[in-house]
Amino acid sequence: MLWLLLLQVLASCLWLGRSEVVKSFETSCPQFFFRETPPNNALEPQNPAWICQRYKNQYYFATLYDRKMRIPVYSAYIYQPGPGKRPKTWLVEPQLMGPTYPKTMEKEWTLLNRYNVSLEKISQSQAILHDYKNLTGLNRGHLNPNGHHDDYSSRIATFTLTNIVPQDEKLNGGAWNNYEQQTMIRRTQGCATTYVIVGAVPGNNYIAKGRVNKPSHLWSAACCVMDNNYIKAWAVIAENDENQVQLLTLGELEDTLTELYGRGEVSLFDSDCPRE
Repeated sequence: MLWLLLLQVLASCLWLGRSEVVKSFETSCPQFFFRETPPNNALEPQNPAWICQRYKNQYYFATLYDRKMRIPVYSAYIYQPGPGKRPKTWLVEPQLMGPTYPKTMEKEWTLLNRYNVSLEKISQSQAILHDYKNLTGLNRGHLNPNGHHDDYSSRIATFTLTNIVPQDEKLNGGAWNNYEQQTMIRRTQGCATTYVIVGAVPGNNYIAKGRVNKPSHLWSAACCVMDNNYIKAWAVIAENDENQVQLLTLGELEDTLTELYGRGEVSLFDSDCPRE
């Protein structure tokens, strides 16, 4: 009986070790970062959660989440665009409530009805659908957009509220959309693999009665490995109340983010990714 008990404890520990909310990206889902090197801790919020975004038992991207602001700091993924339908189902991250909950993203309905979790409990550590109701001039802006993925499961995985920020609707449907859908196609010509990190700088305004922060800026950086192993990089930033995107070098974006976050020098990619 003692051996059986020990085996049960061991199995429990192994299960917890595979949880979606993890201790570090380096050990759990490093494949979404160039040279398996995530951004440094200059972007880290006061109450962070490292999420290996899991859907149907597969990791699709990585998100550093700010539990206090209830928005992602950034989402990191590999750019693999393709045609396909836009999903309509929105998901949440159960393990932000604790490691005993499912390790794959779920619908709010599923947690409420199958796991007897209250909406209040879900909402304590993350945004919920109700937070994004009745917005004026804002909508749900993906950091990792569904259009940068080539199959339906990977597209659905981007429809988690841990990958969403309140974004200016004109920017989201205008200049930012043009960058995602047109500039990225041009810039990635000849790229064998393109690593992308898209982030949001917390602002001074909130939605949902102060529950969810409205970012002051959105930014994106890409590191592309060409077929001949040549590496190139580019970046953009946008103020979240103007329909305008500014194209930068990677180094210029890191310098700008160093000023905006004020937590030390920002490094987004491994040093082999060119800053000029």
